Amino acid sequence: MTIQPVESVLIVDFGSQVTQLIARRVREAGVYSEIVPFSRAAEALERMRPAGIILSGGPSSVTFEDSPRADHALFEAGVPVLGICYGQQLMAEQLGGKVVSGDHAEFGRAFIEIKESCRLFDGLWAPGERHQVWMSHGDKVERIPEGFRIVAQSEGAPFAATADEERRFYGVQFHPEVVHTPDGARLIANFVRHVCGLAGEWTMAEFRATKIDEIRAQVGDGRVICGLSGGVDSAVAAVLIHEAIGEQLTCVFVDHGLMRQGEAEQVVSLFRNSYNIPLVHVDAEALFLDGLHGVTDPEAKRKFIGKTFIDIFEEEARKIGGADFLAQGTLYPDVIESVSFTGGPSVTIKSHHNVGGLPERMNMALVEPLRELFKDEVRALGRELGLPQAFVGRHPFPGPGLAIRIPGEVTREKCAILRKADAIYLEEIRNAGLYDAIWQAFAVLLPVRTVGVMGDARTYDSVCALRAVTSTDGMTADAYAFDPAFLGRVATRIVNEVKGINRVVYDFTSKPPGTIEWE
Repeated sequence: MTIQPVESVLIVDFGSQVTQLIARRVREAGVYSEIVPFSRAAEALERMRPAGIILSGGPSSVTFEDSPRADHALFEAGVPVLGICYGQQLMAEQLGGKVVSGDHAEFGRAFIEIKESCRLFDGLWAPGERHQVWMSHGDKVERIPEGFRIVAQSEGAPFAATADEERRFYGVQFHPEVVHTPDGARLIANFVRHVCGLAGEWTMAEFRATKIDEIRAQVGDGRVICGLSGGVDSAVAAVLIHEAIGEQLTCVFVDHGLMRQGEAEQVVSLFRNSYNIPLVHVDAEALFLDGLHGVTDPEAKRKFIGKTFIDIFEEEARKIGGADFLAQGTLYPDVIESVSFTGGPSVTIKSHHNVGGLPERMNMALVEPLRELFKDEVRALGRELGLPQAFVGRHPFPGPGLAIRIPGEVTREKCAILRKADAIYLEEIRNAGLYDAIWQAFAVLLPVRTVGVMGDARTYDSVCALRAVTSTDGMTADAYAFDPAFLGRVATRIVNEVKGINRVVYDFTSKPPGTIEWE
């Protein structure tokens, strides 16, 4: 059973790599949003009864016969529709206009001139003004459908923005969801608040209350077992579920020996002493490390760790007399990346997230109370639930832990070396007052050994790589630009204090949409 928020906007995805940013902008305006692939739009429309619809961009061309199309029910729902890039072209083509391919490409920064006023621009842009936007298109609208008018133009897009005020249909050739369109977030807020007439009152307090009702409706009198990983996601999920069903929840913390320094003790203390949530602490270090012996492929590591987690959960569920549900902290980025929005193969994601369901033999249903949230929203929910800031603000840590930060074979010795180097790195980040400015920072023990000289002796030890990124929601990431003096200080400490490492490097790689872990 799903209890829908009172106000919502449906986002129909046609394959754009930045569709998730549309959802972010809508939620920033205080309105709940949900992304669905175009092939499931009609079902989502019936289920959500949204107050507005946004059609995303996409890599295809409307001029191709087999390109994705919008279900006509979207245009007949009687609610405002905003088409972005491919979404604008699709709207034009399907409602009687014309789109052409050819020498019409426009990529990167561009400027539009506002030709006429419209409700989408109210209080934001006025006729005669020029504004910077971000374009990314190879086709263009050549003829707009009846009822539409041109409200903005650019040098490469004579129909840069169009409007049908009577039906409240709007199309923009540019991407308002990206930061490169400076007023884009305000334009999307204008659509959901001014055009759709939504109050923008979706808050974490409302989500909390709605989700508690939903959990109770789903679980009934059943029992739930929740796997704690030591990270924010599973902790927030556990506290929320406990608030909903109390003693029907049992948490299982599987200590696989692959956690950060001191983390296992912190998790046990928080849940047993602060929340009094039933907790089973399983010391499985030997089981996991012995099973990882000789395994070098990163995906094989993930699969082994994920399967072993499931096996342990099954055993613990039997010990408590059985469980009807398995709870986990699946987030919206996991869901988005797990679905093929354009009809091709699904994106490979973290395999320990059972986004598609559990093995049939488990005979348990999933409870995933966070699957509609982005990472920063999970943190906000954690604060709403009263989790300590030191825990809520903790950098993300993958379920497989240190196993994917040790390329090659994982051993106890390597874990001990990496754990100490990682602790020094994070300590220096905290000492510099940078921890909260960084989304995620961690050390990696590379499968590379180098010759070095320390004092009067030669060494032949491992290389440690450091990574730190900034991000809003975990979908994209930029490398954090440390001061060279800081990196020098960290490197010196690691080489001097961690036996087994004689060289430190820094990873400056930024990441497009997708996972930001090192693999």
